[in-house]
Amino acid sequence: MAINKLLDIMKALRDPATGCPWDIKQSFESIAPYTIEEAYEVAEAIDQGDMKALKSELGDLLFQVVFYAQMAEEQGAFSFDNIVEGISEKLTRRHPHVFAGKQYKDEAELRADWESHKLKEQGAESILDGVPKAVPSLKRATKLGKRAASQGFDWSDAGGVLDKIAEEAKEVAEAAENSDREALQEEFGDLLTAMTSLGRHLGVDPEESLRLSNNKFERRIRAMEALMTREDTGWKDYDADGLEVLWELAKTREQTGK
Repeated sequence: MAINKLLDIMKALRDPATGCPWDIKQSFESIAPYTIEEAYEVAEAIDQGDMKALKSELGDLLFQVVFYAQMAEEQGAFSFDNIVEGISEKLTRRHPHVFAGKQYKDEAELRADWESHKLKEQGAESILDGVPKAVPSLKRATKLGKRAASQGFDWSDAGGVLDKIAEEAKEVAEAAENSDREALQEEFGDLLTAMTSLGRHLGVDPEESLRLSNNKFERRIRAMEALMTREDTGWKDYDADGLEVLWELAKTREQTGK
């Protein structure tokens, strides 16, 4: 199997006598940032629709898993096979509607049962246990909100969330008017949290929405710079009104394809 070849390569890289000095000195802690980076590169390849890059980036991400498995096996903790067996058993257990004939009335009931099983397996003392603190704060806020909502602590509809957003926006404005930096930081965070709740009610992933918005903003700024280059000008040649004109021109060209 191809995976065995990769496992053998990883073992050779970590060989104390003949392996790679860089690979040998790595630890779980030192590799973790690379894992996060590789996951983002996978997402970027998907966003660009680049299947060749996606294949490569998935390979890099798989290598991270193999790296962890090798280090764990060296410590006598677990092996790559243990990882595969564990996830296979978990997926089978958490999909009784696929593997055990269990019936759910709708997707909401299915997801609630999934979360219930997950919490029991983790021996959770709180419904929020298991939500990692290392994920981006926007995504973590979404996960925390989903956990609370799964137990009925939620607005009945998006309208209630919009009212909460208006309330939080007012409090942000008040903190800004009072020049209260500490309160402003807190209230702005509350506003962002409320926005993630709106996303949940609308079926929109806030992290994905912000990523798409970032990409759009970058495209339009680069388009503005292209217009500046064509006119032999630069940022310093425009005041705020002039930059707004360029922005609208870049926006129009993107929307019309002209």
